[in-house]
Amino acid sequence: MSVNDKKIIDIELKDKEIIEEKKQTDFKKSKRKVLPVLPLRGLPVFPYMILHFDVKRTFSVKALEEAVVENQIIFLVAQKDPLVEKVEKEDLFTVGTVARIKQVLKLPQNDVRVLIEGISRARILNFVSQDPYFECEIEEFESLQDESEEKKIENEAMIRKIKNMLAVYYDANPKFSVESVKSMINITEPAEFSDLVSANVNFDIDDKQALLEEFDVNKRLEKLIVLLDKEIKILSVERDINRKVKGNIDKNQKEFYLREQLKVIQSELGDKDGMEQEASELEDKLISNNVPDFVLEKAKKELSRMVKMQSGNPEASVIRNYVEWLCDIPWSIRTEENDDIENAKKVLDEDHFGLLKVKERILEYLAVRKLSGNLKSPIICLVGPPGVGKTSIASSVARALNRNYARISLGGVKDESEIRGHRKTYIGSMPGRIISALKQAKSNNPLILLDEVDKMSRDFKGDPSSALLEVLDAEQNFSFRDHYIELPFDLSNVLFITTANSLETIDRPLLDRMEVINISGYTDEEKLNIAKNYLIPKQIKLNGLKKSNVKFSDSAIISIINNYTRESGVRSLERKIAAVLRKVAKIIVSGEKKSVSVSEKNIESFLERKIYLNNEKNDESEVGIATGLAWTQYGGDTLSIEVNVSKGTGKIELTGSLGDVMKESAMAAISYTRSCAKEYNINENFYKENDIHIHVPEGATPKDGPSAGITMATALISALSGKRVKKDVAMTGEITLRGRVLPIGGLKEKVLAAFRIGIKTIIIPCENERDLIDIPENIREKINFVIAKNMQTVLTFALEE
Repeated sequence: MSVNDKKIIDIELKDKEIIEEKKQTDFKKSKRKVLPVLPLRGLPVFPYMILHFDVKRTFSVKALEEAVVENQIIFLVAQKDPLVEKVEKEDLFTVGTVARIKQVLKLPQNDVRVLIEGISRARILNFVSQDPYFECEIEEFESLQDESEEKKIENEAMIRKIKNMLAVYYDANPKFSVESVKSMINITEPAEFSDLVSANVNFDIDDKQALLEEFDVNKRLEKLIVLLDKEIKILSVERDINRKVKGNIDKNQKEFYLREQLKVIQSELGDKDGMEQEASELEDKLISNNVPDFVLEKAKKELSRMVKMQSGNPEASVIRNYVEWLCDIPWSIRTEENDDIENAKKVLDEDHFGLLKVKERILEYLAVRKLSGNLKSPIICLVGPPGVGKTSIASSVARALNRNYARISLGGVKDESEIRGHRKTYIGSMPGRIISALKQAKSNNPLILLDEVDKMSRDFKGDPSSALLEVLDAEQNFSFRDHYIELPFDLSNVLFITTANSLETIDRPLLDRMEVINISGYTDEEKLNIAKNYLIPKQIKLNGLKKSNVKFSDSAIISIINNYTRESGVRSLERKIAAVLRKVAKIIVSGEKKSVSVSEKNIESFLERKIYLNNEKNDESEVGIATGLAWTQYGGDTLSIEVNVSKGTGKIELTGSLGDVMKESAMAAISYTRSCAKEYNINENFYKENDIHIHVPEGATPKDGPSAGITMATALISALSGKRVKKDVAMTGEITLRGRVLPIGGLKEKVLAAFRIGIKTIIIPCENERDLIDIPENIREKINFVIAKNMQTVLTFALEE
């Protein structure tokens, strides 16, 4: 490189340095020093700031002593975390303040109180030493002002803005002294003004440190405006909150003061305090209700606690509700039971037709109670299909016995607390349904109906069935304890009646505590009497008609029963009668007629087309089709079982939504058929050379159970032998591999279903002969019952020659 080239490079470098130095000196100039460092906890110090603070840490005291000996100049820098006791260099911010020590005062226990004055900003370049105190090389900055007119105007505008904001801040912050405001308002130099405002306004430590680290005065003023605006908004929200809180406190104090005055006035007048008066009234009510001593003692204890509380105490309302419940429970109130058997029989017959077993059991209870004088109430469970009067009979029994009546619906209940109640410790707690029913009944010997006891379930909250074990156990329920009441109540005088559609879903221990009475479906004759004597008069009244406005013929009612309803009960029958009467009401109101006769001929004009036709019974005797009988929870039904045999490889197909038990019955029927093939002239290799398809129509309806066994065997033998099955024969019974016919259940419902479609002969197992007594006599006389011990008897009466 030539000398000239070197000179050119030196000149360029010098020019760059001059330009950079000019940029820097526009707002600052710097110098380097080595000073002892005093770490501060949560207290950033600004230039122009004078304050005193105590120094306790050993290394800080040594740094202070060193600075006093040297030139009384020290570097103050804030810690990042004020809680750190043993400070490392990483724990310190890099920007702090060079300060002059003005006064040092020794305190007891080697503590020091120091008065300092901030001089200028500085940045840590590196740490010279850390023991026994911090000593750093720093770069000190002295702010200079841009003397241009534009900058002066801009700074002046920002200073005025900040002064106006300080006035607002002073109004919002009562802790901000007026002396501080006056001292800052008189300052005109931007750097000093910005630092004093930053030091005196209650900013967060991070915000103060950010202001300290801002060397540019203009940017510092801009940042100060933003932070002041934020602080003013926060103080405004705080002031609104404080005003609301103070208003509430003043209101409560006023209420307390007035309440105390009221107590004094009432005391002077001899009146009782409101809380005491309420407690006294509740106690008098308990005494007038003649509650047991243990109840009165418990109530007095709770009331004494309530009186000592302030009226606004939430616990007082809990105690008040509890004692009110104790007042409402009929501890000693009972109704005089009517033990007149003739009167009870008359009332039961007035309200319900049939239900002989239920009526007989109630009359037996009255007779024994009348003779013994003291008998625990029975717990009766009425089981039967929907619509047969299980629920309604309970209110009739209560009326016959002169007992108050309460109904508890248990359908869908899955929480044990529904029965036993919730403990008082829970918000919104209340007694269970048993105690609530007693309050509703207003006597301690009512009739309580537990409806749909088979529809309960359980979850993580408990099992309501288990809670009912104590309620329905005559040996335990004399001291039933509700979780809310926490006092024993005698339920032995309560007559419990439960209802269910099926016993399958009732827990065995619970079922063991109940006396089960099965209620079968009604016959057509019973439905006719119920419609004439109960349903039609009831619906005539509900629809605003008179007896003279409408007349039903017996044939019309029978047509509704057979062609528009297929049920064990009478609910659908009542709905259809209501539909007819609505049409009659329309005719009467329109003035077309004053009286309407409903007969079998014109029934379709009221109810449109018939829903059910009497075509379920086969019109002709056919091969491979036999009529079976089934039981459902809604009553009896008929099944048409079809068998188709075709050439094949021995495949067996079972269709019609059959359950596992029914499929097993079909396989048993096939095995039996193989064993007696020669007897009925059937090819002994039929199971190899033919495909067999057994189908039960209405495939969408699930079917199961063993009672269709003999029906499937009859249809199969008919299909293989070519002999027809008689069209007016129906059958039910389980089949064994040896051809024996085993007993079944639900015979009455099945017989009623067969009778409805016109079946003349019914084949039943011999062991079910004893159940024929349950079938109404008028139906027994019209049907030929064949008692079968084995399949030979079944086939003899079922197949045509």
